[in-house]
Amino acid sequence: MKKIDIVLSLAAGEGVALLFDWLLKNSQVEFTFLYWLLPIIFPILSLFCLWLAYFVGKKFIFVFQLAKFLLIGALFAVFDLAILNGLMEYFNATSGIKYLIFVSISFIIATSVKYFVDKFWAFEKSSADKVGSEFGLFFAITAISAGIQIGIAHIIVNVIGARLGLNPLVLGNVGKIAGIAIASAWNFIGYKFFVFKK
Repeated sequence: MKKIDIVLSLAAGEGVALLFDWLLKNSQVEFTFLYWLLPIIFPILSLFCLWLAYFVGKKFIFVFQLAKFLLIGALFAVFDLAILNGLMEYFNATSGIKYLIFVSISFIIATSVKYFVDKFWAFEKSSADKVGSEFGLFFAITAISAGIQIGIAHIIVNVIGARLGLNPLVLGNVGKIAGIAIASAWNFIGYKFFVFKK
């Protein structure tokens, strides 16, 4: 494993831990012991899983690629959610059409940066050739993913939301996370076999 693998896996684990801490604090459920435990456990678990995938990946390369892709996804999901939360809090809007606009904005910003990390780290495609067409295909596949994410988020927040009885800010995050999780499978297949194919 390279140093960048270690650094990014620890960063992804810490980012996800901080997100879970924030969600727990805002869900009004008392899990105080987790507030300090998660930021320790998640980075270690993240690094261990990547290390395990590295050894399995020596025989099946896609395993290591998938592990890195999932870590990048987790890291950029936190980045995406940070943008979404900033918009929801700044404009004091957690549902309806404004929420869908905020989900779209955060998605576009996070995806634009994520392209380079996926290209150079997860799929290790060092060539700078055809960046324009490659980015266009990346964005097209990701746009379908956006439709999946926004659709799932809409169903959870605007259709099911009232029945769940959650804090609106937490509900907005739950909708976004569920959308990201479901869209990730589509992204991995599209990026591996169409965008970053070798």
